[in-house]
Amino acid sequence: MEIRKATLQDLPRLLEIYAGARDFMVKTGNPRQWAQRNWPPEEVVLRDIGWEKCYVCQENQKILAVFYFDFGEDIDPTYRKIEGEGWVWTGPYGVVHRIAAEQGHGAGRFCIQWAMEQAGHLRIDTHTDNAVMQRLLESLGFEKRGIIYVAQDNDPRIAFEFGANAMK
Repeated sequence: MEIRKATLQDLPRLLEIYAGARDFMVKTGNPRQWAQRNWPPEEVVLRDIGWEKCYVCQENQKILAVFYFDFGEDIDPTYRKIEGEGWVWTGPYGVVHRIAAEQGHGAGRFCIQWAMEQAGHLRIDTHTDNAVMQRLLESLGFEKRGIIYVAQDNDPRIAFEFGANAMK
């Protein structure tokens, strides 16, 4: 598998993957995170591509996953306010958002591991109903740091951090 930046030509496949992810979330007990709002909408995916922050994971020229990745200082305003233990590290960090993958390939895990390698210090959040993602993040060594609220729906999200152990 390999990671590359998404292009406009990838858009139909990305929307297909997101639709599959919404269906999967509903089937696995997470109907509120994306399905109720048809998230992410096409305009958000187009914006991510235009900003060159949208990435795909592909194998044999077939796109298996899509995600948003960014790295820098204070890059996600949503993460400024966190309830609970809080962030361990306050320097530059990477974020992964809007990750979706075809099931059965390990592409979601591959994408997050790629982001971990790029950033060293990574933050990610997921809906309280998304037990599948919570298990994946914990299996990769992420620690729960608290609760954040996203602007789109003000629903609580569990905030995770990777790299905190090495920086304590």
